[in-house]
Amino acid sequence: MDLSDWRLLGQEQYLTGVALFHRNYSDRKTSTDHDHCEFCGTKFSDSIPGCLTKGYTTMDDYRWICDNCFSDFKDDFKWAVDSQIDQTSK
Repeated sequence: MDLSDWRLLGQEQYLTGVALFHRNYSDRKTSTDHDHCEFCGTKFSDSIPGCLTKGYTTMDDYRWICDNCFSDFKDDFKWAVDSQIDQTSK
């Protein structure tokens, strides 16, 4: 892991080894109108134009990670993707 990467801000404390699910943002369990990627800050929303509408999330939909950051950090953070709740085909 390149510790000088500007996107790393201590996420290893709460995201290392967690199970992630690839979901549509509209299928989330929370009632907010947007969230941000935990690493790069890119916005997720199903009601704000130009935002991401799919990404990786924790089981409670509280933490969201964009596809690019997932790809960049998946090995370092040892994420397991739960394919049983993979909703990319929706």
